[in-house]
Amino acid sequence: MTQKKTTDDKVDKIEKIQILSFVLDQERFGVEISNIQEVLEYRSVTPVPRTPTYMLGVINLRGQVVPVIDLRSYFNMQLAAPTVNSCIIIVDVKIEGEETSIGLLADSVQEVVELNVDDISPPPKIGSRIRSEFIYGMVKHDEYFIILLRVSRIFSQEDLTDIQDVTVNVNNLATDESEL
Repeated sequence: MTQKKTTDDKVDKIEKIQILSFVLDQERFGVEISNIQEVLEYRSVTPVPRTPTYMLGVINLRGQVVPVIDLRSYFNMQLAAPTVNSCIIIVDVKIEGEETSIGLLADSVQEVVELNVDDISPPPKIGSRIRSEFIYGMVKHDEYFIILLRVSRIFSQEDLTDIQDVTVNVNNLATDESEL
């Protein structure tokens, strides 16, 4: 938080947040840094049978099974194969009160941006290709707009249950195989 002096020498507090900006289908999105565990270079994802189409599969992150979601697919955008610039953003979400890591596939990660909360505009009523409940605002940064995503609302409860079931099933399978 920074401070600025007003004309009558009172100190007003300017609330700031940091976001990680990333690209999906040539649009810029942002997620608050506080929701992000880490950013990985794209790596091979192990497909899991009978999962929703938006779920690419799972990765092993230091012994932890992490499901990876293709945000393009989830947001009904045109699909594209991962490139050298693609990244997996590991975010923490609560599923039934428990913190769970989920990987979000992005076309590329741009930068960490510090924003004044006052500069954030409300989400647009029209014009966005994704549902407005996922968005908590938009902000102009340099010459482009960043759509700010609300990580806690991207996935429905049903989606989160599916994601958790896949993670548990893969973990159980790995445990069963290690006991052989």
